[in-house]
Amino acid sequence: MKKEFAVIGLGRFGGSIVEELNELDANVLAIDRDAERVRDFQDIATESVIADTTEESVLRDLGLRNFDHVIVAIGDNIQSSILTTLLLKDIGVKSVTVKAQSTYHARVLEKIGADYVVHPERDMGRRIAHKMMSSSVLDYIELSNEYSVVEYLAGKKLAGRSILELDIRAVYGISIIAIKRGTDILVSPDPNLEIERDDILIAIGEDSDLTAFEKKMMD
Repeated sequence: MKKEFAVIGLGRFGGSIVEELNELDANVLAIDRDAERVRDFQDIATESVIADTTEESVLRDLGLRNFDHVIVAIGDNIQSSILTTLLLKDIGVKSVTVKAQSTYHARVLEKIGADYVVHPERDMGRRIAHKMMSSSVLDYIELSNEYSVVEYLAGKKLAGRSILELDIRAVYGISIIAIKRGTDILVSPDPNLEIERDDILIAIGEDSDLTAFEKKMMD
């Protein structure tokens, strides 16, 4: 059976999720208060509905309790975002992901039971900043407020040296969890393996440690 998703809020963030889920051949219910936005997704979503999700009766009538995952992407009204999230958990929705506007908003969402809280604007800002600072940073994925996963392109400072020789974990406090080499992915690489130029190192650690490694070892 196809998974059932509902996306509440069809702005840029919510709309992009609907489009991507559609591409992945999932069943998607697209919901927004704005009739024009809902019309825009009539041919993309499995179903699109004009609705006020701050009303418990509306959520029950839509059958959202039976969906595998509900995404709350309300971007312009924090109160509606919080109330919708609270009601979704109250009616028994198994998994709720919510877009946060700020750190305070995120803390409230976590306290009322949101299963996943995302900060798309903040996360994208950090990603872009890291990429601009170094051409060796290929990707940056935030895991929490303190920890991230970063993809680095190995240059001349790393080429020909092993993870053991560099003593990356002891010196920088980060771990190389995988190396992409061409079409191969080496998971938990042998510490004696020599790094080659243009290898892609996938590292995990505290943001401060990753930044220190980036400044010292990236070309």
